[in-house]
Amino acid sequence: MKKYYLFFALFAGLSLSVMGAEADMDAKAPEMSEAPMEEMISEIEAPDIDEEVNPITISVNGAQVHVTNAAGKVLEIYNLAGVRVASYKIDSDDKTVNMNLNKGCYIIKVDKVVRKVSIK
Repeated sequence: MKKYYLFFALFAGLSLSVMGAEADMDAKAPEMSEAPMEEMISEIEAPDIDEEVNPITISVNGAQVHVTNAAGKVLEIYNLAGVRVASYKIDSDDKTVNMNLNKGCYIIKVDKVVRKVSIK
């Protein structure tokens, strides 16, 4: 029976602390609603439509990396230790880069797109 009383006491204490937190939030709510609607709307970030319609693609063939839809972005190549070993500026929407890398595994990153590759 003592276990049930202890559980009930803990649950009741948790409920009271949650109710107190809700009361604090209600007290702060008028402060948040006083902001002009334009400021509240400007804080919302819209997704980049171009990236959704034309996603960046990375393909590897031997020591060549083919990148599409990444004009103005930077192609970065990292080794498995996380050290950047090469970096290339992508100047067109359809770019092929010849990598001068030793055999091994690498991580290729263009903007938010990341690929793991193996150079043989």
